[in-house]
Amino acid sequence: MTEENRSRWDAGRFMQTLTYFEVIPFISCLHRLFTGRTNQNKANEEGGKSMGVILVAGATGGVGKRVVRCLMEQGYSVRALVRDVQRAKEMLGNKVELFEADITIPETLTPELMNGISAVVCCTGVRVQPVEGDTPNREKYYQGIKFYLPEVVDSPEIVDYQGIKHLVEAATKSLPTPGKKLLFDFKNPSKDLKANWGAVDDVVMGGVSESSIRLITNAALFTGNVSTANSGGFVSVRTRNFEPTLNLSEYEGIELRVKGDGGRYKLILRAESKWDGVSYCCSFDTEQDRWIDVHIPFAQLIPVFRAKTLKDAPAFDSSQVYALQLMLSKFEYDGALNPKFEPGSFALEVETIKAYGAATKPQFIMISSAGVTRPGRTGINLEEEPPAVRMNDQLGGILTWKLRGEEAVRESGVPYTIIRPCALTEEPGGKVLVFEQGDNIRGKVSREDIAQLCVQLLEQPPACNVTFEVKEGVDDSPPFDWESLFSSLQTD
Repeated sequence: MTEENRSRWDAGRFMQTLTYFEVIPFISCLHRLFTGRTNQNKANEEGGKSMGVILVAGATGGVGKRVVRCLMEQGYSVRALVRDVQRAKEMLGNKVELFEADITIPETLTPELMNGISAVVCCTGVRVQPVEGDTPNREKYYQGIKFYLPEVVDSPEIVDYQGIKHLVEAATKSLPTPGKKLLFDFKNPSKDLKANWGAVDDVVMGGVSESSIRLITNAALFTGNVSTANSGGFVSVRTRNFEPTLNLSEYEGIELRVKGDGGRYKLILRAESKWDGVSYCCSFDTEQDRWIDVHIPFAQLIPVFRAKTLKDAPAFDSSQVYALQLMLSKFEYDGALNPKFEPGSFALEVETIKAYGAATKPQFIMISSAGVTRPGRTGINLEEEPPAVRMNDQLGGILTWKLRGEEAVRESGVPYTIIRPCALTEEPGGKVLVFEQGDNIRGKVSREDIAQLCVQLLEQPPACNVTFEVKEGVDDSPPFDWESLFSSLQTD
């Protein structure tokens, strides 16, 4: 690479940079007014809360519709897998992303359905109804099976076993690696790159270097020309400040999937909203035309202000990340030179940016049923068992096939939690929940409480690879210590 002999400063590009990053509020307001652009840069393009999109299967059922509502109330992005979009829209409203599919038809479980998901809550089940029929709102069914002679409408084998197997197999292809959080996926970008990333080159200090970032096939390309003319020597691309900020406190660091030109670059994270404030940096080397994974622990980030290290600065606060930045610079820190720097053209391809190192959380939550292991079990008194156990054969082996569905989830390799609720009711929630293992308890539990339980499980590492039964206790629920509650359970 050769140095370009240019020294004319571009004032127009300088103003474009300040406008894009809203350094001068008055000019930025005028720019938004005339362009119609808002000043929001969502921190999680794939969803809210601390996760991506949560896929709810069986989203119009008695538990599923409540799971959707609870997730929305707590700030998650929700995608509802439904068989009838119009009916689902009437039931769930317009704020939920609806996707028409059927777990019993694997061809409908497409990559588009699974794109960007971080977890699945499976509320599906074979349809049970009174022999004499039911109202359009299934009022008899929701009273409970003990009040009518039941029949199954669908095949338990096809729905509760094959359907679950189809769903978990399709989800496995798209769920993120456990313990990681996808921040930017340039293979499948959800929005225009220009809405999130912009160039910050040495034009801001009188230099003439110039860079850009654009989408290419399966990656983003950070490229341009870096020049040392006018005492310059750096190029970079940076996100606008995230709103809200990224909370990465559960993670150990940042993982970059990159293909470079053999040069040394910097990853920069910003822990304050200032345009020219303290940044936290780490240099990394690339290999010529080869994809590599770069892991940068937060503990190795160096506090820097204008390429000078700050010895008294606090450690990086990963609970409030305001922006990310990639840089190619002539300098390392405190005047030391980048040993691999050469002026001229450069190219860095970026496939993904992830946070890594978090504890694994459940990615597939399945609502099964208490009693699934009891049909055919010796030593039990059928007269004391729930109707589904007594009538398992009459109902097409409904519990037997649910158990097979559980086995399909366990064998998938996806971190899971399997909930086995006792008899589900339409009663108000808010009761103390009793957890047991071994499939011996009997009782009842509100669908509302099961929905709340599903949402809590998404953030509970101790609940990974656990199967448990649940019923309601006698008293109303005090505030739960969920982590302690789940920590008492044994893994499968």
